[in-house]
Amino acid sequence: MNDATGVFNRRSNRRKFLKNGMLAAGAATVGAGTLIGGLSAFGSDREEDGDRAPITKGDIAILTFLSALEQVEEDLWTQYSELGGVQDQEVSGQSGGNALYTAALQILDGDMAQYIHDNTDDEISHHRFLNNYLASKGAKKVDLSPFAQLKGSTADGSTGAKRITNLMQLTVDTSFWSRYRSITNPDFDPDAPFAQAVPSLNMKQHTAIPRSNADTKGSTISADPNNNPKSISTHLQAIAFTAGFHFAFIEQGGSSLYPTLAQKVTNLEVLRILLSIGPSETMHFQTWQDKAGNALPISDTDNGPGGTGATVTFSTLSQAQGETDPESLNGDTLQANLIMPEPTHFIDPGLKPVAIVRPTSTKFSGAVASVQSFVDDGLFIGQPKQFIDLLMDLANEADQAKREF
Repeated sequence: MNDATGVFNRRSNRRKFLKNGMLAAGAATVGAGTLIGGLSAFGSDREEDGDRAPITKGDIAILTFLSALEQVEEDLWTQYSELGGVQDQEVSGQSGGNALYTAALQILDGDMAQYIHDNTDDEISHHRFLNNYLASKGAKKVDLSPFAQLKGSTADGSTGAKRITNLMQLTVDTSFWSRYRSITNPDFDPDAPFAQAVPSLNMKQHTAIPRSNADTKGSTISADPNNNPKSISTHLQAIAFTAGFHFAFIEQGGSSLYPTLAQKVTNLEVLRILLSIGPSETMHFQTWQDKAGNALPISDTDNGPGGTGATVTFSTLSQAQGETDPESLNGDTLQANLIMPEPTHFIDPGLKPVAIVRPTSTKFSGAVASVQSFVDDGLFIGQPKQFIDLLMDLANEADQAKREF
Protein backbone atom coordinates (compact mmCIF):
# COMPACT_ATOMS: atom_id res chain seq x y z
CA MET A 1 0.00 0.00 0.00
CA ASN A 2 2.87 2.36 0.77
CA ASP A 3 4.36 1.68 -2.66
CA ALA A 4 1.06 2.48 -4.30
CA THR A 5 0.69 5.96 -2.86
CA GLY A 6 3.71 7.31 -4.73
CA VAL A 7 1.76 7.27 -7.95
CA PHE A 8 -0.22 10.32 -6.83
CA ASN A 9 2.79 12.60 -7.02
CA ARG A 10 2.86 12.58 -10.78
CA ARG A 11 0.50 12.53 -13.72
CA SER A 12 -0.03 9.07 -15.16
CA ASN A 13 0.76 8.39 -18.79
CA ARG A 14 -2.12 6.32 -20.14
CA ARG A 15 -0.52 5.05 -23.31
CA LYS A 16 2.62 3.93 -21.49
CA PHE A 17 0.42 2.45 -18.78
CA LEU A 18 -1.48 0.28 -21.23
CA LYS A 19 1.59 -0.54 -23.34
CA ASN A 20 3.45 -1.92 -20.34
CA GLY A 21 0.60 -4.32 -19.61
CA MET A 22 -0.04 -3.13 -16.07
CA LEU A 23 -3.67 -4.24 -16.12
CA ALA A 24 -4.81 -7.69 -15.06
CA ALA A 25 -6.25 -9.89 -17.80
CA GLY A 26 -9.49 -8.44 -19.06
CA ALA A 27 -9.17 -5.18 -17.16
CA ALA A 28 -7.77 -3.30 -20.14
CA THR A 29 -11.33 -2.64 -21.19
CA VAL A 30 -11.55 0.09 -18.58
CA GLY A 31 -8.70 2.20 -19.96
CA ALA A 32 -10.24 5.45 -21.19
CA GLY A 33 -7.48 5.69 -23.78
CA THR A 34 -8.92 2.59 -25.44
CA LEU A 35 -12.42 4.03 -25.52
CA ILE A 36 -12.03 6.86 -27.97
CA GLY A 37 -12.69 6.45 -31.63
CA GLY A 38 -13.80 9.41 -33.74
CA LEU A 39 -15.91 12.05 -32.05
CA SER A 40 -18.68 11.23 -34.47
CA ALA A 41 -19.14 7.95 -32.61
CA PHE A 42 -20.33 9.89 -29.61
CA GLY A 43 -22.77 12.25 -31.28
CA SER A 44 -25.96 12.54 -29.32
CA ASP A 45 -29.00 10.72 -30.70
CA ARG A 46 -31.26 13.00 -28.71
CA GLU A 47 -31.36 16.70 -29.56
CA GLU A 48 -33.42 17.86 -26.62
CA ASP A 49 -33.80 21.57 -26.09
CA GLY A 50 -31.74 22.31 -29.18
CA ASP A 51 -28.61 20.60 -27.82
CA ARG A 52 -26.45 19.71 -30.81
CA ALA A 53 -23.16 19.47 -28.95
CA PRO A 54 -21.58 16.05 -29.45
CA ILE A 55 -20.46 13.89 -26.57
CA THR A 56 -16.79 14.80 -26.25
CA LYS A 57 -13.75 12.81 -25.20
CA GLY A 58 -13.93 14.67 -21.91
CA ASP A 59 -17.56 13.61 -21.42
CA ILE A 60 -16.59 9.97 -22.03
CA ALA A 61 -13.65 10.27 -19.64
CA ILE A 62 -15.99 11.58 -16.92
CA LEU A 63 -18.58 8.85 -17.47
CA THR A 64 -15.88 6.17 -17.55
CA PHE A 65 -14.37 7.32 -14.28
CA LEU A 66 -17.78 7.56 -12.60
CA SER A 67 -18.68 4.06 -13.75
CA ALA A 68 -15.42 2.76 -12.28
CA LEU A 69 -16.01 4.52 -8.97
CA GLU A 70 -19.61 3.30 -8.84
CA GLN A 71 -18.33 -0.27 -9.27
CA VAL A 72 -16.04 0.31 -6.30
CA GLU A 73 -19.06 1.50 -4.30
CA GLU A 74 -21.15 -1.42 -5.54
CA ASP A 75 -18.49 -3.77 -4.19
CA LEU A 76 -18.27 -2.21 -0.73
CA TRP A 77 -22.01 -1.80 -0.34
CA THR A 78 -22.60 -5.41 -1.38
CA GLN A 79 -20.40 -6.49 1.55
CA TYR A 80 -22.40 -4.34 3.93
CA SER A 81 -25.68 -5.64 2.50
CA GLU A 82 -24.69 -9.30 2.70
CA LEU A 83 -24.06 -8.96 6.41
CA GLY A 84 -26.43 -6.19 7.53
CA GLY A 85 -29.03 -5.53 4.85
CA VAL A 86 -32.52 -6.82 4.17
CA GLN A 87 -32.09 -10.26 2.62
CA ASP A 88 -34.00 -10.70 -0.63
CA GLN A 89 -33.38 -11.38 -4.30
CA GLU A 90 -33.33 -7.74 -5.42
CA VAL A 91 -29.68 -7.27 -4.46
CA SER A 92 -27.33 -9.97 -5.72
CA GLY A 93 -25.09 -11.99 -3.42
CA GLN A 94 -27.48 -12.40 -0.49
CA SER A 95 -26.86 -15.41 1.76
CA GLY A 96 -29.04 -14.91 4.80
CA GLY A 97 -27.34 -11.99 6.52
CA ASN A 98 -25.66 -11.81 9.91
CA ALA A 99 -28.36 -11.41 12.53
CA LEU A 100 -26.01 -10.16 15.26
CA TYR A 101 -24.34 -7.50 13.07
CA THR A 102 -27.78 -6.47 11.79
CA ALA A 103 -28.97 -6.06 15.38
CA ALA A 104 -25.91 -3.98 16.24
CA LEU A 105 -26.62 -1.67 13.29
CA GLN A 106 -30.23 -1.31 14.43
CA ILE A 107 -29.00 0.48 17.55
CA LEU A 108 -28.41 3.40 15.16
CA ASP A 109 -31.88 3.06 13.62
CA GLY A 110 -34.47 0.31 13.40
CA ASP A 111 -34.60 0.62 9.61
CA MET A 112 -30.86 0.31 8.98
CA ALA A 113 -31.18 -3.03 7.19
CA GLN A 114 -33.60 -1.57 4.64
CA TYR A 115 -31.49 1.54 4.13
CA ILE A 116 -28.34 -0.53 3.55
CA HIS A 117 -30.18 -2.73 1.08
CA ASP A 118 -31.54 0.27 -0.82
CA ASN A 119 -28.20 2.09 -0.92
CA THR A 120 -26.63 -1.07 -2.35
CA ASP A 121 -29.35 -1.36 -4.97
CA ASP A 122 -28.80 2.28 -5.95
CA GLU A 123 -25.03 1.86 -6.44
CA ILE A 124 -25.54 -1.27 -8.52
CA SER A 125 -27.98 0.66 -10.71
CA HIS A 126 -25.56 3.59 -11.11
CA HIS A 127 -22.73 1.38 -12.34
CA ARG A 128 -25.03 -0.63 -14.62
CA PHE A 129 -26.62 2.48 -16.15
CA LEU A 130 -23.33 4.28 -16.77
CA ASN A 131 -21.86 1.18 -18.40
CA ASN A 132 -24.92 0.73 -20.61
CA TYR A 133 -24.81 4.39 -21.59
CA LEU A 134 -21.14 4.18 -22.50
CA ALA A 135 -21.85 1.14 -24.66
CA SER A 136 -24.78 2.90 -26.35
CA LYS A 137 -22.34 5.62 -27.47
CA GLY A 138 -19.75 3.21 -28.85
CA ALA A 139 -17.48 3.36 -25.81
CA LYS A 140 -16.31 0.37 -23.81
CA LYS A 141 -17.82 -0.62 -20.51
CA VAL A 142 -15.88 -0.51 -17.26
CA ASP A 143 -15.04 -3.83 -15.61
CA LEU A 144 -12.94 -3.94 -12.47
CA SER A 145 -13.87 -7.54 -11.67
CA PRO A 146 -10.35 -8.84 -12.52
CA PHE A 147 -9.23 -6.96 -9.41
CA ALA A 148 -11.76 -8.71 -7.14
CA GLN A 149 -9.01 -10.66 -5.40
CA LEU A 150 -9.25 -9.48 -1.78
CA LYS A 151 -10.43 -11.80 0.96
CA GLY A 152 -13.53 -10.50 2.68
CA SER A 153 -15.39 -11.45 5.84
CA THR A 154 -15.79 -15.09 6.80
CA ALA A 155 -18.54 -14.32 9.34
CA ASP A 156 -21.98 -15.86 8.98
CA GLY A 157 -23.85 -14.12 6.18
CA SER A 158 -20.90 -13.44 3.91
CA THR A 159 -20.95 -15.18 0.54
CA GLY A 160 -17.19 -15.60 0.75
CA ALA A 161 -16.75 -13.90 -2.62
CA LYS A 162 -13.47 -12.16 -3.40
CA ARG A 163 -13.68 -8.37 -3.13
CA ILE A 164 -12.37 -5.21 -4.75
CA THR A 165 -12.49 -3.23 -1.50
CA ASN A 166 -11.22 -3.82 2.03
CA LEU A 167 -13.64 -2.90 4.84
CA MET A 168 -11.54 -4.37 7.62
CA GLN A 169 -8.64 -1.88 7.84
CA LEU A 170 -10.31 1.52 7.61
CA THR A 171 -9.08 4.92 8.73
CA VAL A 172 -12.27 6.95 8.49
CA ASP A 173 -12.17 10.71 7.96
CA THR A 174 -15.16 12.03 9.92
CA SER A 175 -14.43 15.73 9.29
CA PHE A 176 -17.42 15.81 6.92
CA TRP A 177 -19.47 16.08 10.11
CA SER A 178 -18.25 19.51 11.16
CA ARG A 179 -17.70 20.74 7.60
CA TYR A 180 -21.44 20.67 6.94
CA ARG A 181 -22.19 22.16 10.34
CA SER A 182 -19.91 25.16 9.85
CA ILE A 183 -20.03 28.37 7.88
CA THR A 184 -16.54 27.57 6.58
CA ASN A 185 -16.30 26.28 3.01
CA PRO A 186 -13.13 24.25 2.28
CA ASP A 187 -13.11 25.70 -1.25
CA PHE A 188 -12.39 29.09 0.36
CA ASP A 189 -10.40 27.99 3.38
CA PRO A 190 -8.78 24.58 2.84
CA ASP A 191 -6.78 24.94 6.06
CA ALA A 192 -9.85 25.38 8.24
CA PRO A 193 -9.71 23.11 11.32
CA PHE A 194 -12.71 20.89 10.62
CA ALA A 195 -13.17 18.79 13.75
CA GLN A 196 -13.42 15.01 13.54
CA ALA A 197 -16.74 13.72 14.87
CA VAL A 198 -14.92 10.57 16.03
CA PRO A 199 -11.22 11.46 16.27
CA SER A 200 -10.10 7.89 17.03
CA LEU A 201 -11.66 6.60 13.78
CA ASN A 202 -9.25 8.85 11.88
CA MET A 203 -6.28 7.15 13.53
CA LYS A 204 -4.95 3.60 12.99
CA GLN A 205 -7.15 0.95 11.35
CA HIS A 206 -10.64 -0.25 12.22
CA THR A 207 -13.01 -2.86 10.85
CA ALA A 208 -16.53 -1.86 9.79
CA ILE A 209 -17.75 -5.45 9.36
CA PRO A 210 -17.28 -8.56 11.47
CA ARG A 211 -14.17 -10.24 10.05
CA SER A 212 -15.22 -13.62 11.37
CA ASN A 213 -17.61 -15.06 13.92
CA ALA A 214 -15.05 -14.14 16.57
CA ASP A 215 -16.18 -10.51 16.19
CA THR A 216 -19.79 -11.44 17.04
CA LYS A 217 -18.90 -13.71 19.96
CA GLY A 218 -20.57 -12.65 23.19
CA SER A 219 -23.57 -11.08 21.47
CA THR A 220 -27.08 -12.49 21.52
CA ILE A 221 -30.38 -11.51 19.96
CA SER A 222 -32.64 -10.10 22.63
CA ALA A 223 -36.28 -11.08 22.90
CA ASP A 224 -36.95 -7.37 23.10
CA PRO A 225 -38.44 -6.36 19.72
CA ASN A 226 -36.29 -3.23 19.85
CA ASN A 227 -33.11 -5.33 20.03
CA ASN A 228 -31.95 -4.17 23.45
CA PRO A 229 -28.37 -2.96 22.91
CA LYS A 230 -27.34 -4.77 26.10
CA SER A 231 -27.56 -8.02 24.14
CA ILE A 232 -24.87 -6.79 21.75
CA SER A 233 -21.25 -6.76 22.89
CA THR A 234 -19.39 -3.46 23.07
CA HIS A 235 -16.98 -4.78 20.45
CA LEU A 236 -19.72 -5.51 17.92
CA GLN A 237 -21.38 -2.18 18.68
CA ALA A 238 -18.10 -0.43 17.89
CA ILE A 239 -17.88 -2.26 14.57
CA ALA A 240 -21.44 -1.25 13.67
CA PHE A 241 -20.90 2.37 14.71
CA THR A 242 -17.71 2.46 12.63
CA ALA A 243 -19.80 1.31 9.67
CA GLY A 244 -22.37 4.03 10.36
CA PHE A 245 -19.78 6.79 10.05
CA HIS A 246 -18.14 5.06 7.09
CA PHE A 247 -21.46 5.02 5.25
CA ALA A 248 -21.65 8.80 5.53
CA PHE A 249 -17.99 9.25 4.57
CA ILE A 250 -18.49 7.30 1.35
CA GLU A 251 -21.66 9.10 0.31
CA GLN A 252 -20.52 12.64 1.11
CA GLY A 253 -17.78 12.09 -1.48
CA GLY A 254 -20.33 11.38 -4.19
CA SER A 255 -22.37 14.39 -3.08
CA SER A 256 -19.43 16.63 -4.01
CA LEU A 257 -18.00 14.64 -6.93
CA TYR A 258 -21.01 14.79 -9.24
CA PRO A 259 -21.52 18.59 -9.18
CA THR A 260 -17.75 19.05 -9.47
CA LEU A 261 -17.51 16.97 -12.64
CA ALA A 262 -20.78 18.36 -14.02
CA GLN A 263 -19.02 21.71 -14.45
CA LYS A 264 -16.75 20.07 -17.05
CA VAL A 265 -19.44 18.41 -19.19
CA THR A 266 -20.20 19.58 -22.75
CA ASN A 267 -23.15 17.50 -23.90
CA LEU A 268 -26.47 18.33 -22.23
CA GLU A 269 -27.60 14.72 -22.01
CA VAL A 270 -24.42 13.79 -20.16
CA LEU A 271 -24.97 16.81 -17.93
CA ARG A 272 -28.48 15.56 -17.26
CA ILE A 273 -27.07 12.20 -16.18
CA LEU A 274 -24.69 13.77 -13.66
CA LEU A 275 -27.31 16.19 -12.34
CA SER A 276 -29.75 13.29 -11.90
CA ILE A 277 -27.47 10.74 -10.24
CA GLY A 278 -25.65 13.22 -8.02
CA PRO A 279 -28.64 14.18 -5.83
CA SER A 280 -29.28 10.52 -5.03
CA GLU A 281 -25.80 10.39 -3.49
CA THR A 282 -26.73 13.40 -1.39
CA MET A 283 -29.90 11.63 -0.24
CA HIS A 284 -27.72 8.76 0.92
CA PHE A 285 -25.39 11.11 2.81
CA GLN A 286 -28.28 12.89 4.51
CA THR A 287 -29.61 9.56 5.74
CA TRP A 288 -26.33 8.21 7.00
CA GLN A 289 -25.12 11.26 8.89
CA ASP A 290 -28.47 11.34 10.67
CA LYS A 291 -28.16 7.68 11.71
CA ALA A 292 -24.49 7.93 12.72
CA GLY A 293 -25.43 10.60 15.25
CA ASN A 294 -27.30 7.94 17.24
CA ALA A 295 -24.11 6.10 18.19
CA LEU A 296 -23.88 5.38 21.90
CA PRO A 297 -20.98 6.57 24.07
CA ILE A 298 -18.71 3.50 24.13
CA SER A 299 -15.03 2.69 23.84
CA ASP A 300 -13.50 -0.53 22.49
CA THR A 301 -10.01 -1.83 21.82
CA ASP A 302 -9.74 -4.29 18.92
CA ASN A 303 -7.68 -7.02 20.60
CA GLY A 304 -9.57 -10.07 19.36
CA PRO A 305 -8.54 -12.56 16.64
CA GLY A 306 -7.37 -10.58 13.63
CA GLY A 307 -7.63 -7.37 15.61
CA THR A 308 -5.51 -4.30 14.94
CA GLY A 309 -5.12 -3.23 18.57
CA ALA A 310 -6.72 0.12 17.73
CA THR A 311 -9.03 1.80 20.23
CA VAL A 312 -12.15 3.65 19.10
CA THR A 313 -14.23 5.92 21.30
CA PHE A 314 -17.68 7.24 20.42
CA SER A 315 -19.07 10.23 22.31
CA THR A 316 -22.67 11.34 22.81
CA LEU A 317 -23.01 13.66 19.83
CA SER A 318 -26.60 14.47 20.72
CA GLN A 319 -25.16 16.43 23.64
CA ALA A 320 -22.28 17.98 21.69
CA GLN A 321 -21.69 21.67 21.10
CA GLY A 322 -24.47 23.28 19.10
CA GLU A 323 -24.96 26.51 17.23
CA THR A 324 -23.86 29.77 18.80
CA ASP A 325 -22.91 32.60 16.52
CA PRO A 326 -22.66 30.94 13.07
CA GLU A 327 -19.81 33.25 12.08
CA SER A 328 -17.70 31.93 14.95
CA LEU A 329 -18.22 28.19 14.57
CA ASN A 330 -14.95 27.62 12.69
CA GLY A 331 -15.83 23.99 12.06
CA ASP A 332 -16.16 23.07 15.75
CA THR A 333 -19.84 22.27 16.10
CA LEU A 334 -20.70 18.57 16.48
CA GLN A 335 -24.37 18.68 17.42
CA ALA A 336 -25.94 15.48 16.08
CA ASN A 337 -29.28 16.83 14.87
CA LEU A 338 -27.78 19.55 12.64
CA ILE A 339 -28.29 17.37 9.58
CA MET A 340 -29.19 20.21 7.22
CA PRO A 341 -26.17 21.99 5.71
CA GLU A 342 -25.40 25.22 7.51
CA PRO A 343 -25.15 28.23 5.11
CA THR A 344 -21.56 28.79 4.00
CA HIS A 345 -19.54 31.19 1.86
CA PHE A 346 -19.79 30.50 -1.88
CA ILE A 347 -18.45 32.20 -5.03
CA ASP A 348 -17.86 35.47 -3.18
CA PRO A 349 -18.11 35.95 0.61
CA GLY A 350 -19.73 39.30 -0.09
CA LEU A 351 -22.80 37.46 -1.41
CA LYS A 352 -23.52 36.23 2.13
CA PRO A 353 -23.67 32.55 3.21
CA VAL A 354 -25.87 30.06 1.38
CA ALA A 355 -26.69 26.39 2.05
CA ILE A 356 -24.88 24.27 -0.57
CA VAL A 357 -23.02 21.05 -1.22
CA ARG A 358 -19.32 21.61 -0.55
CA PRO A 359 -16.64 21.37 -1.63
CA THR A 360 -17.27 21.49 -5.39
CA SER A 361 -13.83 22.46 -6.70
CA THR A 362 -11.67 20.05 -8.68
CA LYS A 363 -8.82 20.38 -6.18
CA PHE A 364 -10.84 19.23 -3.20
CA SER A 365 -13.68 17.16 -4.67
CA GLY A 366 -12.66 16.16 -8.18
CA ALA A 367 -11.93 12.67 -9.46
CA VAL A 368 -8.31 12.57 -8.27
CA ALA A 369 -9.31 13.83 -4.83
CA SER A 370 -11.99 11.13 -4.64
CA VAL A 371 -9.57 8.32 -5.44
CA GLN A 372 -7.05 9.71 -2.97
CA SER A 373 -9.70 9.84 -0.24
CA PHE A 374 -10.53 6.17 -0.83
CA VAL A 375 -6.84 5.28 -0.66
CA ASP A 376 -6.43 7.22 2.59
CA ASP A 377 -9.54 5.46 3.90
CA GLY A 378 -7.84 2.08 3.46
CA LEU A 379 -10.42 0.74 0.99
CA PHE A 380 -7.70 -0.52 -1.34
CA ILE A 381 -5.31 -2.08 1.16
CA GLY A 382 -4.20 -5.33 -0.45
CA GLN A 383 -4.75 -4.20 -4.04
CA PRO A 384 -1.73 -4.20 -6.40
CA LYS A 385 -0.18 -0.92 -7.45
CA GLN A 386 -1.58 -1.25 -10.97
CA PHE A 387 -5.14 -1.10 -9.64
CA ILE A 388 -4.59 2.25 -7.98
CA ASP A 389 -2.59 3.42 -11.00
CA LEU A 390 -5.58 2.58 -13.16
CA LEU A 391 -8.08 4.47 -11.02
CA MET A 392 -5.78 7.47 -10.77
CA ASP A 393 -5.23 7.45 -14.53
CA LEU A 394 -8.98 7.46 -15.15
CA ALA A 395 -9.36 10.19 -12.53
CA ASN A 396 -6.73 12.39 -14.16
CA GLU A 397 -8.54 12.21 -17.51
CA ALA A 398 -11.87 13.05 -15.88
CA ASP A 399 -10.41 16.05 -14.03
CA GLN A 400 -8.72 17.31 -17.20
CA ALA A 401 -11.99 17.34 -19.15
CA LYS A 402 -13.08 20.81 -20.20
CA ARG A 403 -16.44 22.09 -21.28
CA GLU A 404 -16.36 22.81 -25.00
CA PHE A 405 -18.43 25.37 -26.85
